[in-house]
Amino acid sequence: MDQREPAAIRTFGDEPERRVTLTDIAAAAGVSRATVSLVLRESPLVHRETRERVKSAIRALDYVYDRGAARMRSGHSRTVGVIVVDLTSSFYAELTAGIDAALDRAGRIAFLANTGEDLARQARVLARFREQAVDGVILCPAEGATPDTLRLISDHLPCIQVLRQVGSGLADYVGTDNRLGTQLGTAHLIAQGHRRIAFVGGEADTSVARDRKAGYAATMQEAGLVPRILSCPNTKAASAAVARAALLGDEPPTALICFNDPTAIGAMLGTHQAGRAPGRDVAIVGFDDIQDAALSYPALTSIAIDPAALGQAAADLLLSRIESRGGPRRQIIVPPRLVVRDSSGFRLDETRPSPRLTLAGGGG
Repeated sequence: MDQREPAAIRTFGDEPERRVTLTDIAAAAGVSRATVSLVLRESPLVHRETRERVKSAIRALDYVYDRGAARMRSGHSRTVGVIVVDLTSSFYAELTAGIDAALDRAGRIAFLANTGEDLARQARVLARFREQAVDGVILCPAEGATPDTLRLISDHLPCIQVLRQVGSGLADYVGTDNRLGTQLGTAHLIAQGHRRIAFVGGEADTSVARDRKAGYAATMQEAGLVPRILSCPNTKAASAAVARAALLGDEPPTALICFNDPTAIGAMLGTHQAGRAPGRDVAIVGFDDIQDAALSYPALTSIAIDPAALGQAAADLLLSRIESRGGPRRQIIVPPRLVVRDSSGFRLDETRPSPRLTLAGGGG
């Protein structure tokens, strides 16, 4: 192979630097221009040793692949738009990490946006994603989103709804069985001897909030018990306040099942503020099983849905839709599991936490 310095990256005096071309890379690697093109498009047709030689030449020449030009030729940008409602949330951090990992394996990159539950911002982001010619969108709809939101984007681009669902059959969906999740958590508390069980949080008008409250209420009613919803925003401060007030009021609950893990951690604080001990005087169950759940004190019982796995499933489904847009809409439901830890692993008439155990629930 020619070992001379590649003139393509040299600059002399005030002359502008000439852009490196595929022909330059081909000459440096000792291959054809077509082979370089195949390597850049990550084709499996190129032998591994040849691919590495081409990549080495690309690095040596400091070549930057022009995705804009490639998009004009292929019609694909190899980018994906991802929209979530709260980037400060541990749950959405784990979800987007799963999406990013799956896209990276496929040689794609995400444009990430946060709506903060703002419908106007969601509309702006969707419009900008179309302007950027993304190949598809993964969307967690903001509170109050309507089926028209989905039609505006799904008529033009492959779109996957994740976690929350708006309308029926308008776009593919990846989520969990939220009703089953709270049914598992509520049944666990009833089995531990609790009768005054309250649900904390879920004030937002979303499919997730409705389903989680419905699963709790149905299980309570089936057991002949009266549901009690302590509605509040899904924040630690709000759940701490409503938990404290309930525990200091008449007929205080002996157990709390919460909309999500941050709500449950806030309820633990409210329990302390009411002079009670979480996991000893009051049983507490969260939802999502984020990484912080096992690290709280006491360790939080939670309904696990593996947000990273949800994200990977959503990305994989979108990638398949990008390749082939036809066929019926699909739903992927990741089944919830109840993971029992010290915050609820005791019977009402006991003070000693039980060992950790895991109960599995089927999808639906």
